[in-house]
Amino acid sequence: VPMTSSTNSSTHERTDPRYVLDRAIATCGSVIAKVRPDQLTAPTPCSEMDVRTMLGHLVAVLDRIAALGRGEDPFAVAETHAPDDGWSDVWTTSAGRVAAAWSDDGKLEQPMALPWIQGSGADVLASYFSELTVHTWDLATATGQHPDWDDTVVNAALAARDFLPAENRRALFEEISTSMGLDEVAIPFAEAVAIPEDSPAIDRLVAWNGRDPGR
Repeated sequence: VPMTSSTNSSTHERTDPRYVLDRAIATCGSVIAKVRPDQLTAPTPCSEMDVRTMLGHLVAVLDRIAALGRGEDPFAVAETHAPDDGWSDVWTTSAGRVAAAWSDDGKLEQPMALPWIQGSGADVLASYFSELTVHTWDLATATGQHPDWDDTVVNAALAARDFLPAENRRALFEEISTSMGLDEVAIPFAEAVAIPEDSPAIDRLVAWNGRDPGR
């Protein structure tokens, strides 16, 4: 269920973060649909997660985005579990909740805050482009997929990456983990990996987030 009207392809729609998020969700959904049950225990480039754990985390990301749109605590969302062959259905359901929660244009102007960003609802939505896309890459890499990356999404994710410093990321994640009341420091993105400037946009995005696209 898209958050913006498919009949309106105006410049305004293309600058609406919901439009980009729709496309990010669609790309991830296409990857999830091709994950086989026998791949669920395979490792991913995110060392702390196998494929099943990554799927649960991705769904939880959508549920947090939906909670933000409803004015609820996104960190009260629990990680999701699903039958081995039921992840696509769970993803579609969660995507529908995101669309419903952000259907009111006024949500984009409301002040919102997360441990890593403060701003409008639009700013907060944009902060999720990178996480969704990088974890979609993690999932695709773990399951031998080569999706057709959406340039609109990848470029928007690159543009919205500024909250993550180039170095000493542990200090940032320590601060975030403390603000969230976590007992352990969660470090989802390692130090940036150096790659050529003329590399494909998806490679530059995942390298910035601590992945080696050449592996």
